[in-house]
Amino acid sequence: MNDTKLLETVERYIRGEMKPDERLHFENLRKTNAEIDQLVVEHTLFLQQLNHYGERKSFKSSLNDIHTDLTEQGKIDSMRLKGRSKVVYLWKRYKRVATIAASIAGITTLTISALVWMLSPKPTDNLQGLNRELEGIKKEQQNQKAVVNNLKDQINTDKKAERKSIQFKSGGTGFLIDGKGYLVTNAHIIRNSINIAVFNNKGEEFNAVVLKTDNVKDIAILKIEDKGYKSIASLPYGISKTVSDVAEPIYTLGYPRNDIVYSEGYLSARTGFNGDTLSCQLGIAANRGNSGGPVFNHNGEVIGILSTKETESEGVAFAIQSKYIFDAIDQLKKDTIYQSLKLSSKSSVRGMNKQQQVQKIQDYVFMVKGD
Repeated sequence: MNDTKLLETVERYIRGEMKPDERLHFENLRKTNAEIDQLVVEHTLFLQQLNHYGERKSFKSSLNDIHTDLTEQGKIDSMRLKGRSKVVYLWKRYKRVATIAASIAGITTLTISALVWMLSPKPTDNLQGLNRELEGIKKEQQNQKAVVNNLKDQINTDKKAERKSIQFKSGGTGFLIDGKGYLVTNAHIIRNSINIAVFNNKGEEFNAVVLKTDNVKDIAILKIEDKGYKSIASLPYGISKTVSDVAEPIYTLGYPRNDIVYSEGYLSARTGFNGDTLSCQLGIAANRGNSGGPVFNHNGEVIGILSTKETESEGVAFAIQSKYIFDAIDQLKKDTIYQSLKLSSKSSVRGMNKQQQVQKIQDYVFMVKGD
């Protein structure tokens, strides 16, 4: 199969255009061919980025159209231009360089006016008139800015309404590893998803994109890309590079339902199913939706990412060891954009009881949904 044909097949798979038997055959091919599986992951990320680029471009175009309409209706004052001149005008209007240049010109004008006022005995009335004129311009600019901000809010509201119409097919839990909106979850939760949304314990929804996936270790790094999200200075918990001792008490927070749920248990083995060294075994109740949730020790340190449970035994679950989060971040930081990303190993909730720890931690654990 040539590269073009393979890429077309991958895109049909991602968009869900394959017949059931063809899709089953392709999924089996992914399991046996690591290159094809990686191509699917990379192309999914590419389509996500392309989709977000289209949304931003559409937003800018809508904003320009609205500004032009309001100008023509006389609701805001602006130079009336025709044809392609409108595009040029709006483009220049919102360029940062133009704003800086205008500011410098304004300062220069005021400085010259002040010198004239000091050297001349008569222009007091003119200077006062200029002040009134400047105040009028400033007020008009503030009014226009308020109109534009209202329009932006309306457009963002419409986009969120559109997002609510998306049929999410998978769900789980994720948690922040950096206050700037970086989260970790299980790769199987968001596999093949084009649109990803995360929700905090207040029910607030945010857009997220995939930055890195490791299907072998079942780890995915996400980034919240939403103007409604506010960065956090520091997290109350740290990420441990070692596994806790057997029989140590542990607990997890997750979203097996729409509300955040607390579960507690103990570390029953330092390895996972059939001696798997990537994970550890837990004695804890886990349900669908708990996948991707953080597993904490008594110090409030993350020791794992809850991933699977044993179907034939109640109260037996497995978690990916937290040291592999560091491996995923090291891979991500090969891209210079993410060089500043750092994981903390210090826990500020150390010494608190579990109730106090949960009160501090729960705001940083999110529900994750993919379509």
